[in-house]
Amino acid sequence: MRKGIFVLAFVLFAAAEGFSQSKYQSAFGVRISSGYTDLIAASYKTFLGESPSAIELNLGFRPDYGYTGVFNLSLSASYQYHFEIQQVDGLQWFVGGGLTGYRSFSGHTDYEGFGLGIFPTGGIDYKFSAIPLNVSADLRPTIRISAPRYYDYGNFYVGNFGVSARYTLR
Repeated sequence: MRKGIFVLAFVLFAAAEGFSQSKYQSAFGVRISSGYTDLIAASYKTFLGESPSAIELNLGFRPDYGYTGVFNLSLSASYQYHFEIQQVDGLQWFVGGGLTGYRSFSGHTDYEGFGLGIFPTGGIDYKFSAIPLNVSADLRPTIRISAPRYYDYGNFYVGNFGVSARYTLR
């Protein structure tokens, strides 16, 4: 197991050192996060024309956890404005904001229902030029607007950190 992790880390490091950045228009893949509403999500990101503005959509779920038996299904959308980092070819940082909606399913009625939240977002984004791969990392501290009766995290959840890997379409 350790050998596999070492090989993967070496390959990713070599790829990051060996490839320069190229622009891409759209990409789809997966986002893994520490958020309350989703743990794993399908991710689609597209830039708006030639501008540095992008829209990211995530359709995710969080499987059953704890004694409540809660399963979440969520949809998130965010606007991102990108800035190139001149010192590192291919690396950009971004800021923006978005909206997330989710439905909680549980055997306990107090944990079932719909929820809605808004979030600012910020992160980094990298596109390899020699392979059709985009990777990113972001933070989305979420402010709850509505939630099921016994929502576990209060009105503000700061720990929503995510990483994404996407196949670029062009």
